[in-house]
Amino acid sequence: MFDSERHCMPRSWALSSRTGPAPHLSDAGTLVAMDARVVELGNGVFAFRYAFFDQTIGLVVGDDGCLVLDTRTLPSQARELQEDVRRITPLPWVVLNTHHHFDHTFGNANFLPARILGHTRCATTLLELGEDMRERVAANMPDIAGELRDVRIVPPGETFGESVVLELGGRRMDLRHLGLGHTDNDVVAVVPDAGIVFAGDLVEQGAPPSFGDSFPLDWPDTDRRLLELGAGTIVPGHGEVVDRGFVERQRDQLEAAAVAARGAFADGLHAEVAARRMPFPPTSSRVCAERAYAQLAGVPGAG
Repeated sequence: MFDSERHCMPRSWALSSRTGPAPHLSDAGTLVAMDARVVELGNGVFAFRYAFFDQTIGLVVGDDGCLVLDTRTLPSQARELQEDVRRITPLPWVVLNTHHHFDHTFGNANFLPARILGHTRCATTLLELGEDMRERVAANMPDIAGELRDVRIVPPGETFGESVVLELGGRRMDLRHLGLGHTDNDVVAVVPDAGIVFAGDLVEQGAPPSFGDSFPLDWPDTDRRLLELGAGTIVPGHGEVVDRGFVERQRDQLEAAAVAARGAFADGLHAEVAARRMPFPPTSSRVCAERAYAQLAGVPGAG
């Protein structure tokens, strides 16, 4: 489902001009490169934050390779990301798609012939629904429709179901599927030596969670498993880098939404009633309630 609340209204935040001096890391660990603000979270671990969809892209640098987490939407955006990565490291890249949504995968072709990893259902969903996703995004965002036609939809070529270990030359990355949540194919990337987790859209900062393809009844437990990984720094798919406390609060909101849906459904009430009891803005709550009711009714594909 196309989520207009997230994807048609990118939020604004201060950006540095691209015409200034060459980017560099400041004493505070912040680098302004292109229109991305880059923060070094730990030794060789970076988060790029872009204005388009307020998206946060990850980079982990090892001894003989680097991992790029997600590839953005348009070919021009993927090229911009590549340029930003190359300002930090010349090492060959491997890509991880944290889930199938277009803003995380439509730049994949630009990174070929690199290895592209993702959940098995990420690959199958892109193959089955990628063109439909392109059409719906173009209809909702006509200003980028032209460039969207140039996108070559490339699913992950290396897939897994539960977990896989990726070695970046002396640096171990644990890639894990923790359960249903934002989609049925979310994966997280754990950087054990830095205490950092890249959570994809299982965590959202600055806007409500995106529920269009979600599994609201399962999402709280999935975020609980995310917290059990023990990382002190969590990088969301959109917005600012957060700590455990933020994820705990968002998990509690998701749990409150699930409780509201179960209670209203059990009482035979309309989904709109459940939505009014949820701790999210009206549009988000309505989509959350509809998805939760589909799960409770046993609708195929809804969990």
